[in-house]
Formats: sequence, C-alpha cells, structure tokens
Amino acid sequence: MKIMARALSIFILFITFALTPTHADEGGVSFWLPGQYGSFAAIAPTSEWSLPMQTYYYSGSAESTRALTRGNLLSFGLDTNFAAQFFVPTYSPDKQILGARPGLSLTLLPGYAETSAKAATELFPQKQSDSITGFGDLYPTFQLFWNHDMHNWMAYITGNIPVGSYNPNRLSNLGIGHGAVDIGGGYTYMDTKSGWELSATAGFTYNLENSDTQYQSGIDSHLDLGLSRSLTEQFFVGLVGYAYVQLTPDSGQPPALGDFKSRTSAVGPQLGYTFKAGSRSIFLNLRGYGEFSTKHRPEGGDIFITINIPLSRS
Repeated sequence: MKIMARALSIFILFITFALTPTHADEGGVSFWLPGQYGSFAAIAPTSEWSLPMQTYYYSGSAESTRALTRGNLLSFGLDTNFAAQFFVPTYSPDKQILGARPGLSLTLLPGYAETSAKAATELFPQKQSDSITGFGDLYPTFQLFWNHDMHNWMAYITGNIPVGSYNPNRLSNLGIGHGAVDIGGGYTYMDTKSGWELSATAGFTYNLENSDTQYQSGIDSHLDLGLSRSLTEQFFVGLVGYAYVQLTPDSGQPPALGDFKSRTSAVGPQLGYTFKAGSRSIFLNLRGYGEFSTKHRPEGGDIFITINIPLSRS
C-alpha cells in the first residue's frame, strides 16, 4: 500500500504540473522527445556494450486557428506524422566515476515525416504539404548511474548536433536546424520482492539559435514518468506519462504571436517482457501516450517500441 500511495502522489504531482497555466519551440518541434524515458530509467546497463533500439511513431494536429512557425513559413491547421527508428549504441565500462557507473551513447535515426498545413507565405496563403525520408540529427549522451538497495539515481547531459535533413522552406524536416544542450536526472525505485517499480526523469533544454531563420526557442522543462508491476519474472504492465512545459519565450517569432510558449502532457499504458536469446537477456517494452493540455504545438498520440540487446556478457 505504501508503494501505491507513493505512486499515486507522483502522478498527482504530474497532473498538477501538466495543467499549470504557462503558455513554443520553433514550429512546435522540440529537441527533447517527450516520453523517451519510461520505467527503469535510472537502472545502470548490465552489459559494457549494448544496442538499445526504439521504434517511434507520432501523429498529431494543431487547430486551424493556431499559428505555428515552420522555418520561413507561418502555418495554420498543421497535420503531421513522424516515424523513426532510433539506434543507440551504448558503452558502459565496468568502472566508477564519482561512485557511479558511467554510460556513453550516440543516437542515430533514419526516419520519415509528412506534414500538411495552410501556409501564409510572403505573397498569399495556400495549402501546402510535403514529406521527407532521410536521417535526423545526432544526439550524444553521457550518463552516471548510482545504486543503493532499491534506490537508483541517474544524471545525464545530452545535446543536439544539427546534421539531419533540414530546410527552412519545407514543412517536413527530420532535423531541427539548431544545436541544443539538455541536462537532467532520474530516479527509479525498484522492489524486486513486491514487483513494484516507479521512475521519474526530469531535465531542462537550452536551445541555440537557428542560423537559417534567426529564431531561438526558449528554455524547456520536461518530466517523464513510468510505473510498473511485474506479474512474472519476465512480464510487467503499468502506466507512463510525460509533461513538457516551455519556461521562457522564443525570440525571432512574428510579434503578433506574443510570447509563444509551448506545452503538452500525456498518459498511457505500457507492457514489457524480458526473454533469453542464448545467454543474453533481451528487454522489450511497448508504451503508448495520448496527449492533452497542449498549446502552441501539435496534439496527438505517440507509440514507443523499445528493445535493448546486450552485445557483451554482463
């Protein structure tokens, strides 16, 4: 019952945070992908070399009266679909830094995006749509993991190297067109006897200016949550959620748009399964989110399918 009370209090805090009346990142697209961390976020890798892979799909739309800047275009009624396959080769040496196990990774992502909107160009408004297949930006990440009994902590720093497919005159892009730095940390409570687990990961993003558009997104905050209960040694079910709130306004947006801060929140179910492939334990997780309380960015739903493959023996 104590575990359930803690979990309930965390989700109440999450809902409160999500509904805080703060008022967007350029084009409603942020560096941080809400929901990328879920359950077991602060558990250290068990293998020196591993290959986490994440299949991701998002579909969302903005109201026809809501304006979003996409590069050099001011768009209304934007509809977007995005699919990507994230590959995250990870190295976690069996040594300690500041009493923690370190982890280094680099995220690569081939993907596909399609977008349609009524775009107001310099001459006249018109309905536009386009799509793109290619590669996104690169995301290097450094992490530190600490463990004490059922309590686990994680600190991270990550950033965006803007080398992905990007064109300021296009609605659909796989890169965001600018650099960014994100710093944060996470906590995981895991009781192997009762089967309960609770994770929370929070951080802040500082965005650099987009040199193509002279637009700079504000400082963002984000919270990812995961709650799970193991039904067997291999299988678990649970809930996930995220809250994303922009703290400071953008600069470089049309003056008529005002402060233009973005936010979104989401909740949904998850399930996971661990199975053996030879001597290796493969972790598989499926989670889905439905967004609400969204402002100045598309609102919809997303699906994550994560598989983690150890490449060296634990």
